[in-house]
Amino acid sequence: MIHRNNSAILLLLAAFLGSVTVPAVAHHSFAMFDKGKMTTIEGVVSRLAWTNPHVLIDIDVIDKQGQTAQYRIESASINILMRQGWKVGSIKPGDRITIVFNPLKSGLPGGLLIEATLPNGTVLRG
Repeated sequence: MIHRNNSAILLLLAAFLGSVTVPAVAHHSFAMFDKGKMTTIEGVVSRLAWTNPHVLIDIDVIDKQGQTAQYRIESASINILMRQGWKVGSIKPGDRITIVFNPLKSGLPGGLLIEATLPNGTVLRG
């Protein structure tokens, strides 16, 4: 009798675990970036999010009308950037940098980092 109860409990447990969905860490597609175009901007870093899965750089750019536009530039993961020579603090808020990137297909101010040129002339690949 005890054996049947254990089997029933195990069966119920298996059914329960099979019905529970575990949230997956989603990785978005890069389809939102126009890989056929490259854009260059120069501006001042307002924020750097040194986070996974992608490092984000917010940069304030003054347009031809004198208005400030904030671009959000996405790059690779911390691990990939560090293998390419980045260090914590390579880019800091307040730095004036030049960014080359693949723009968003939507036309919004942002894109996928190709390279960043630092104030001292160092070029970091994204």
